[in-house]
Amino acid sequence: MAITSANQIELLQIAESVAREKMIDPELVIEAMEESLARAAKSRYGAEMDIRVDIDRKTGKATFTRVRTVIDPDEEELENYQAQLTPEQARQYLDDPKPGDTIVDEVPPVEMGRIAAQSAKQVILQKVREAERDRQFEEFQDRAGTIINGIVKREEYGNVIVDVGRGEAILRRNEKIGREGYRPNDRIRCYIKDVRREPRGPQIFLSRTAPEFMAELFKMEVPEIYDGIIEIKAVARDPGSRAKIAVISYDNSIDPVGACVGMRGSRVQAVVNELQGEKIDIIPWNEDAPTFLVNALQPAEVSKVVLDEEAERIEVVVPDEQLSLAIGRRGQNVRLASQLTGLDIDIMTEEEESQRRQAEFEERTKLFMDTLDLDEFFAQLLVSEGFTNLEEVAYVELDELTVIEGVDEGTAEELQARARDFIDEQNRKALEHARELGVEDSLVAFEGLTPQMIEALAEDGVKTLEDFATCADWELAGGWTTVDGERIKDDGVLEKFDVSLEEAQTMVMTARIQLGWVDPADLISEEEIEKSDDAIEGATEGARA
Repeated sequence: MAITSANQIELLQIAESVAREKMIDPELVIEAMEESLARAAKSRYGAEMDIRVDIDRKTGKATFTRVRTVIDPDEEELENYQAQLTPEQARQYLDDPKPGDTIVDEVPPVEMGRIAAQSAKQVILQKVREAERDRQFEEFQDRAGTIINGIVKREEYGNVIVDVGRGEAILRRNEKIGREGYRPNDRIRCYIKDVRREPRGPQIFLSRTAPEFMAELFKMEVPEIYDGIIEIKAVARDPGSRAKIAVISYDNSIDPVGACVGMRGSRVQAVVNELQGEKIDIIPWNEDAPTFLVNALQPAEVSKVVLDEEAERIEVVVPDEQLSLAIGRRGQNVRLASQLTGLDIDIMTEEEESQRRQAEFEERTKLFMDTLDLDEFFAQLLVSEGFTNLEEVAYVELDELTVIEGVDEGTAEELQARARDFIDEQNRKALEHARELGVEDSLVAFEGLTPQMIEALAEDGVKTLEDFATCADWELAGGWTTVDGERIKDDGVLEKFDVSLEEAQTMVMTARIQLGWVDPADLISEEEIEKSDDAIEGATEGARA
């Protein structure tokens, strides 16, 4: 069957109809038709020929052409004599043929038999299907991170297949709230968590347990959030049971918590109903981490908060009767507060904190008694005045010792002399042990390392300045690594000496400069770049504010 003038217009009408039905560009359908006709022509004229088809977009007329390309004269022979020409052969068509020039000849249209027509149909269907998948992917990729309404089609092994209009999406069993079940044709509202391009078509993954789902629901219910007057800073959820959401208002006249709750709780109740009765604590966000944590642990009362910023840990002291409330059922309250603040939280009662402080007091008292040869009362006086180690006693100004009741200048000097003698003896023993382990003078002479630090490094196998320069900062100062959402402690060689991560970075970089591994000029330029980046970031934040 050849494409005659009678059905040329019909060809365009079919392309238009298919494009409208599949909601794709008609040009893609026509291009698929051109490719299918070209394949049919190749089966008639020969697979090695470069046959191309052009369908006129106005008349629907299909023009079949054979294309031959001029090859480089340096090539010895033609790889495909049906689709290539040598410059000599091309001269009968062109005056001055150059490599890459093409010669186009029109060929008669082909008669399409049953097999050729079926093959052409398959090509068109495949191209249309690919175009439809691309359109679906682009459409839903732009909608990722938003809420979508759909209709349940079926449930497979606990996963819910949802009709979302122009495609299907999947709500996996672990993304459903609790044990909620759905029947075919039930309406469902979900959060588009991810959209992936796969060979079988775009895969749209939905979620009802994601924290972002709750944030988007509040954005729909609270106009102030949609307008940007109120911002959701953090969300933590135990899906189907309880959640905490932190909000801040950029308008002093608007209470962020009250706006989210709504008149008689209407706004928050709408979100609660959608989340199957999930209890929601709405918390005012605060830049100050301890203050924010006190808010996050509501309804429990907090007596004291101690923040360790470097370890991203926080200790919370609560009254004895508030402990169970602060922890919550199965640790739910403290777990959600930890997720909300991004900090590891240790909760203890006032009695436990008192016992710990008493133990520390006794430990420091014993330290001063053993090392300075003091009686218990005098050692307790030092601890009560805030002295925690020998270095503080040995190197503070005399005035800080003489203010202690019963300590005159002579006694203060004697205390410092004893402390310094003990420290010197400890340093001598540590250095002697380090040398026995094989520490080289290059490491001993490095500024910033005490004899005890050198001993600790030697015991860990770091014996030369080169060894020290290859260390990572966290290997020296310690740190935290997050694995599968759980924070794991990395012990540092010098961590017990209270070496911070910044101090470790400085020492390692100094060692590398001394060894010639790093050019100080390059280091300065990097610091200037960082400063300029910080300045730009600060200016941007200022402009936003």
